[in-house]
Amino acid sequence: MNKLAQYLLVAFVVIGVSFCRGDEPRTKKVLIIGIDGVRPDALDVAKTPYLDALIKFGAFADTTQILGRRYQRSDTVSGPGWSSILTGVWADKHGVHGNKFRRPKFKSYPHFFRRLKRAKPKARTASFVSWKPIADKIVQSADVSVVKSVKNKKAGEYAQAEMELAEEAAQFLREDDAAAVFVYFGLVDSMGHAKGFHPGVKEYLGAIHWSDRCVGKVLLGMKSRKTYAKEDWLVLVCTDHGGRGTSHHNGQNIPEICTVFLIVSGPSAARGKIREKTYIVDVAVTALTHLGVPIEKSWKLDGKVVGLKKR
Repeated sequence: MNKLAQYLLVAFVVIGVSFCRGDEPRTKKVLIIGIDGVRPDALDVAKTPYLDALIKFGAFADTTQILGRRYQRSDTVSGPGWSSILTGVWADKHGVHGNKFRRPKFKSYPHFFRRLKRAKPKARTASFVSWKPIADKIVQSADVSVVKSVKNKKAGEYAQAEMELAEEAAQFLREDDAAAVFVYFGLVDSMGHAKGFHPGVKEYLGAIHWSDRCVGKVLLGMKSRKTYAKEDWLVLVCTDHGGRGTSHHNGQNIPEICTVFLIVSGPSAARGKIREKTYIVDVAVTALTHLGVPIEKSWKLDGKVVGLKKR
């Protein structure tokens, strides 16, 4: 992307934010984008104009932790990672300690979509993922669920499948009136396992760049909504783990694996670096709070609100 295109992109984001200013109340909506296996130091050097724009007009943390202080015995893999992100609790509560989902406790600690539906039954939710266990095990309560499984993980085919997934999500965002949407991309993690999780690995950086293009496709779909000027979209971008070498298993004491990033962007987001400690369980609580769902003590959530403007 040349400098002019980058400038126009950032200008478009600024215009989108300015539309949502004023005294007239806007409809609160949430878009969560998950990009599997992204190290913050790699995000810092990869070409990511769309993610950069979200960071510029939002709150950002690059020291977010994938494990909590109370419980750190789950493996540092996608199963417990995305379960923690989407439920707002750690593995001792949601019950997912690896990628086999042996004894999940999602009835007691459900995906935040279900919390939203209980508070607002008419709220529509949608999930677009390329890793099937997320749809089958975690996000069972979505009104719309699209899975673009990638059987052959050759880089080119994987990248094409995820761009198609981004296009489907973008079309849905343009046309549907969902309150909360989750979109997941797994190419970066696959490339990390193949070539290495490190900012010096060009293939890994290239996968992050491609995922940024997919993010751009989704964001443009959101901003093309006819009702966008009357809406207050909160965009959260997160990841489930980092990596070292070509792995991220058993990384409980490895900073390159346990330290990730979090973006909170949109009209209701604060601006600048998030100074407080952040954890992946904060994502669900922040999303629910933006959507106007009161957090009940009986839910026993481990996360907290981060990155939102103080009211």
